[in-house]
Amino acid sequence: MSKQQEARTCEQCGTEIFGRIDKRFCSDYCRNAKHNEENRDSSNYMRRVNHILRKNRRILAKFNPSGKSRIKGSVLMEEGFNFAYFTNIYETKKGGRYFFCYDQGYIKLDDDWYALVIRESYVK
Repeated sequence: MSKQQEARTCEQCGTEIFGRIDKRFCSDYCRNAKHNEENRDSSNYMRRVNHILRKNRRILAKFNPSGKSRIKGSVLMEEGFNFAYFTNIYETKKGGRYFFCYDQGYIKLDDDWYALVIRESYVK
């Protein structure tokens, strides 16, 4: 048999594959099943982290409808905000640090107060 005529089998289920020479799976189901199998452990971790980040963003957006506001950290914590999770940090020229959960951000002020902001165009 020539290389083109060799029987090829699906990497997931082992059935014979027909079609393109570079085809690795017999169906979309097998392709997705193999991908999910290979990424199961990291996907669960990433799913939990993304859930926390989305929850943090929702909490910030809830208390910041106008784009700029102030709130006590204790109120954020009562809502379930987790300060350990954020998507990025923006450092100002004066050394202040804004922590962002996607487009919603905050900076620590004095006495458990936080200023809430929405990402400006200068933060990309």
